[in-house]
Amino acid sequence: MTASQPPTPAEELRGVGLRVTAARVALLETVRAGDHLGVEAIASGVRDRVGHISLQAVYEALHALAAAGLIRRIEPPGSPARFEGRVGDNHHHLVCRSCGVVADVDCAVGEAPCLTASDARGFSIDEAEVIYWGLCPDCSTASTA
Repeated sequence: MTASQPPTPAEELRGVGLRVTAARVALLETVRAGDHLGVEAIASGVRDRVGHISLQAVYEALHALAAAGLIRRIEPPGSPARFEGRVGDNHHHLVCRSCGVVADVDCAVGEAPCLTASDARGFSIDEAEVIYWGLCPDCSTASTA
């Protein structure tokens, strides 16, 4: 690996102390190629790459990758968990109340954690999670038609 090339998924897994398996590499690639995917879509993508994998193995690998900081789990209230490959920048999300589509949005203002709590209650805050709710362009157009 040269300094100008990003690490491979296998190198990233090794770098966080995880064992490199074809399923983990496929899972990491599937999440990063997707757009806020649910577990079923991720499992399907992994199966397309490596063949059979149980849903339990997908859940376990997702947990390990999220705990290691290689992927991010988001769970908007009332929605199933979704996973994304965009990590380390404390961005937020837009969620459509009608169709459930999720989109990334950069921090509103300032530096991480983007927001200052009115009362931190002694916490040392290092991240803020913001979800903006509304209607996506397609649903907004459909509701006015």
